Amino acid sequence: MVVKAREIMHADVMTTDPAATALDCARRMVEAHKGYAVLLKDGRMQGIVTQWDFLAKVVARGIDPATTPVSALASAPVSSCDVDAPTDEVVARMAREGIRRMVVTQAGRVVGMITSRDVIQAFKPYIDKISADISRLQPSLT
Repeated sequence: MVVKAREIMHADVMTTDPAATALDCARRMVEAHKGYAVLLKDGRMQGIVTQWDFLAKVVARGIDPATTPVSALASAPVSSCDVDAPTDEVVARMAREGIRRMVVTQAGRVVGMITSRDVIQAFKPYIDKISADISRLQPSLT
């Protein structure tokens, strides 16, 4: 059985306009309990900003978030996958690219997000079963 991206993604994607200030975006991210925001303009992805971007590009550099557009902090292009992508490929790509978030699209439209937390939650039962099987098969050391 192949698990698809649509099966582990969450659909409540945090988005913002690229022209929004970094301060407004950060406040919305806090209210939504999200560690990222996808920048959308006319339905097209313009970039992604993460909590790390705020730390490294605003706080550490002393930039005024009230006057800085969030687009100045964003990374682009954004890594994305199709809703029908097999999760093993998605997870391998996330690891290869060193990213913790993968935007999920359908026909070029943002429909979801897969985070490293989603991956762990989705595969924890499989990992627990494999660990139990390994433990059961190991000879007793006592």
